[in-house]
Amino acid sequence: MDNTTKLYSQRAISIATFFGSPLAAAYLIKKNYEALNEDEKARKAFLVGIFSTMALFALIFSIPEAIIDRIPNMVIPAIYTGIIYSWVERYQGKAIKEHLEKGGEFHSGWKATGVGLICLVVIIIGILFSAYLSGDLDTLSDADAKLYETEITNFSEKESTALSYLNSENYNSQEELVGDLEKGILLWKENKNTLNKLNGLENIDQELLDQNKQLSYYCDLRIEQYNLLIKSIRENTDIYDLKIEEINSELLKTIE
Repeated sequence: MDNTTKLYSQRAISIATFFGSPLAAAYLIKKNYEALNEDEKARKAFLVGIFSTMALFALIFSIPEAIIDRIPNMVIPAIYTGIIYSWVERYQGKAIKEHLEKGGEFHSGWKATGVGLICLVVIIIGILFSAYLSGDLDTLSDADAKLYETEITNFSEKESTALSYLNSENYNSQEELVGDLEKGILLWKENKNTLNKLNGLENIDQELLDQNKQLSYYCDLRIEQYNLLIKSIRENTDIYDLKIEEINSELLKTIE
């Protein structure tokens, strides 16, 4: 391995894991193995990461809500992040240390954070899509039921567009990234307006109202997240990182 090869450090992998679950860790560990020319280990690590993520959320969803509500937001992400950190230390720590001692380069923490956010997006879209299907439209008229389905589809499309702006690798400049994050904020606000419109439908089921309330809060969290990301970019600072992490934990809790 020459000095032009870039690896992800343990710290960078931990950051991505906290934001994006073991799925993010699996991707970065896979990239490290590929950089080390260990393709078979890369494939196995990624598969283990996918199944671990599925198992994690299955476990979370099986915990009674009364118990989940008493668990601080940071606890579960901190636990699986610590486990991943120890795993990386055991299986890639030596290679990472040797790479550092030889003056090798590492990917930035910001890039790792972007990977974590993208993985979080993938998870959220899957879970929210299931949430959309859980509501009862039987109490609505045929016209209103069709309207609800259409508006929720539009909500999902705008959400996907807004979330795509979190991938910093798609941009050539910070100004371009900030511009799209500002567009994303407008899309989240439009989605809040959509939910308010749907709440006014005649005979709408209480389950749908509760779901819309959670989705509206989800939009609020996204707006706050994007505003903080814009501030961190414009001010070239990491002082907002902790708050952003707290928002991501709250996003996971809201989805649960």
